[in-house]
Amino acid sequence: MGKIDDKCKELVENVDDALGAAVVDLNSGLMLGVHHIVPHFTQTYLDAVAAAAVDMFRGRTISNVEQLLTEQRGSDASQSMQEVQMTTPKTYHFMSTVTGKPNALLVLITGKKANLGMGWSSLRSSLDDVAKLCP
Repeated sequence: MGKIDDKCKELVENVDDALGAAVVDLNSGLMLGVHHIVPHFTQTYLDAVAAAAVDMFRGRTISNVEQLLTEQRGSDASQSMQEVQMTTPKTYHFMSTVTGKPNALLVLITGKKANLGMGWSSLRSSLDDVAKLCP
């Protein structure tokens, strides 16, 4: 996990008001790497965030929608979810599947002082490097 952790740390350090970054395996829900600067981001909390992210990208309701799209379009729409942005009262969560690794997800969590464009730009510019580190 070390090198992925280092990439997550670099992402956090390069984005103003970044709180944490992680790479999640969308098949197992396990964290492949993580770095954060928030004391209350315990392992239990991180595991819960990873599980929620997996549900957003590969959960039953998403899979049902993708199956309906496959039937309507006549072409495979499975695993078509690529990016999600979630906003809470105090944070932004940027999530994207990793380039060439559709079962790996890069997540960046920032405070609300972060610039949305910088969050997306930094996340997306990290995808190729993370892909090289993912199994």
